[in-house]
Amino acid sequence: MSDEPQPQQPDRGWAPRRPPAAAPRRGKAGGTPQRTGWRLLIPTRRTALGSLLIAALLLVGGFFLGYHLVQIPAANALATQQANVYLYADGSVIARDGEVNRENVALAQISEDAQHAVLAAEDRDFYTESAVDPQAMIRAAWNTATGKGKQSGSTITQQYVKNYYLRQEQTVTRKVKEFFISIKLDREQSKDQILEGYLNTSFFGRGAYGIQAAAHAYYGIDASELDAGRAAYLAALVNAPSQYDVITHPENREAVERRWNYVLDGMVDEGWLSPSERAGMRFPAPKETTLPTGLSGQRGYIVTIVKNHLIENDIVDEASLDAGGYRITTTLQKDRQDAFVDAVNDNLMDRLDPKNRKVDTHVRAGGASVDPRTGKVVAMYNGVDYVKQYTPNATRRDFQVGSSFKPFVFTSAVENDSRTQDGRPITPNTVYDGTSERPVQGWGGHYAPENEDHRDYGKITVREATDKSVNAVYAQMAVDVGPDKVRQTAIDLGLSKNTPSLDDAGPSIALGVATASVLDMAEAYATLANHGRHGAYTMIEKVTKGPDTVELPERRTRQAVSRQAADTTTSVLRGVVEKGTATAAQTAGRPAAGKTGTAEEDTAAWFAGYTPDLATVVAVMGQDPVTAGHTPLYGAMGLPRVNGGGAPAEIWGQYTRDALQGQPVKAFDLRLQPGAWRTQPPDDDTSTGPSSPGDPTGSGDSRTPDEDSGGEEQTGGGRTDGGTGDTTGGDGDGGTTDGGTATDGGTTGDTTGGDTGDDSGDGDANGDGLTGQDGLTGALTQNNRRDWW
Repeated sequence: MSDEPQPQQPDRGWAPRRPPAAAPRRGKAGGTPQRTGWRLLIPTRRTALGSLLIAALLLVGGFFLGYHLVQIPAANALATQQANVYLYADGSVIARDGEVNRENVALAQISEDAQHAVLAAEDRDFYTESAVDPQAMIRAAWNTATGKGKQSGSTITQQYVKNYYLRQEQTVTRKVKEFFISIKLDREQSKDQILEGYLNTSFFGRGAYGIQAAAHAYYGIDASELDAGRAAYLAALVNAPSQYDVITHPENREAVERRWNYVLDGMVDEGWLSPSERAGMRFPAPKETTLPTGLSGQRGYIVTIVKNHLIENDIVDEASLDAGGYRITTTLQKDRQDAFVDAVNDNLMDRLDPKNRKVDTHVRAGGASVDPRTGKVVAMYNGVDYVKQYTPNATRRDFQVGSSFKPFVFTSAVENDSRTQDGRPITPNTVYDGTSERPVQGWGGHYAPENEDHRDYGKITVREATDKSVNAVYAQMAVDVGPDKVRQTAIDLGLSKNTPSLDDAGPSIALGVATASVLDMAEAYATLANHGRHGAYTMIEKVTKGPDTVELPERRTRQAVSRQAADTTTSVLRGVVEKGTATAAQTAGRPAAGKTGTAEEDTAAWFAGYTPDLATVVAVMGQDPVTAGHTPLYGAMGLPRVNGGGAPAEIWGQYTRDALQGQPVKAFDLRLQPGAWRTQPPDDDTSTGPSSPGDPTGSGDSRTPDEDSGGEEQTGGGRTDGGTGDTTGGDGDGGTTDGGTATDGGTTGDTTGGDTGDDSGDGDANGDGLTGQDGLTGALTQNNRRDWW
């Protein structure tokens, strides 16, 4: 180690330090200038790229999160509500019920022109584009933000989602849900399904939801019948339903036509409409007054009755009807329905003066008309207006039917081979005591009914007693037959077994104390017109819901009473119209049978009648509009009283004439009970009561069968042409014995087939197989010797 001194190292702890050399600046020589001032606000490229990446990740993540979180919800309540549509038999609309006027239809039930028009108006690329259109959404958002008006920017899929699954509010939350549901729906449903849903949920104005309801609201047709012009107008309405109705807003006609032309031009551009068809089109203005969809007039009554019929017959349950969507074709015929309303107005309503006669405010009317062969209800009248009087007068069961019940008593007598208290068969010519307040014989209690106006008739045939509606005769006949049997016959003919007061099985049953409905009575009289064959009435032709058809119960018919019982009753009831209490019904201009009736204290007046083609019942009723209590009709229409031969028969005559206008006049084809024309005098009196000149039989009725029936060929009845003679085939004797010569002023025998028939007959008890003037086919033809009336 050297002793020479070594150089000393500087002490790093205290020696002064030189400042480091500055880093070279970037510039032209390649240095990077320092960011100062406003440059600090601009993100670097690296920052920008990073931010975009993060935003993209958030967007994608948010999309997948939203896609999985947002589920397709159940349809909103408004979208599923539909109206039930009620139709006449010819398919024309009666009414729509329900709060929402919508009728969903399948895409196949919408014309191609209508489909194309809506696509041209709303979304021409619908079948090729995705469920959402982001570009359109951004454009709509920008226009809304810049004050150019709110725009949806939505595809048809999005609009359908908004209509069907969501609500109409303009919120970001709803728009986000709409976006994700649309994407999902597009994956789960076909384009056709989405378009069908959109067309059924869109609002078109006039309260119409869906294109089917819109087609009816604006043009009175089905969506399947829409042509390009009409369809283009409906498509234009979607854009502004209320403002584009040119009837309510004629000032907007120019704007509407521009939109209409835009739609049609779009159809041409897309190849859905030829230029030549387009060139010839003129704007199809909608109807100023279309068929009302409300329930005023007769419509509300019909809807109520039909709904009850569907429910009571287990065709459609109440909950399903309330949900709506049913298309119900009734058996009602529009021309006959209108004729019924006109007849009531002409013969009753127009004659009321409620301002000067308080009783006229109490007047109500009900009516029902049934085709006897099919049982179809073809017309009803229920009241002046459903929105003013809610109770349907055709189906109410609270007014007595009065003497319109009497034919059921006689029918039961013939059906049960009943006899009087002294053993005589009950026929049209059986003689009874018609004294007013005569005590009924053979009844445990005391019952002595009054005749109208306390009139005494003395000895009188059943036929005359029916013409004049003699209470004393029919009360006695009810006991002779048996009230229980009468009740059962009435039910067999068509009255409900639950008819109030029908169980009061005493003599009063004959006078109509039961309170059957007008429709019940029409069904029963239709059975008489149909020769005793009964089938429950029906008012439903067809029920569908969408593409599905609801199965209707099979209508069954049966022979409720024998043809002889029904037809003999008809032969008696013809006299009521020809010369009895219902001559006003002759205005029908056709062979007719029927019976008048009056309730106790004149609270209701009835006429029930029929031709071979139509059975119709009319009732005029008195009801206090405040208390709803039954009131007498004294003084109504300025008349002392209202009876069945007045307004009810007049309404019946006019309606029947108009309802059958253009149809050939048919005669009754009758087969009568054996001995129907043979007089049955009381055993204790050799005379048969008052007789007319030239009536040696003493029957009080000098008419021959020909004269009484207007040319009716009778079966098994005696023929009296100014003389006597009665030769009757006995039981088991099917022969036909001519007891005299059929000459005027001479005698002709009563020719009756035996109970077993004969070789020349068909085995019927009255020898129906016989033909000709003495035959028992009962074909009623016009009598050349006299007019019908």
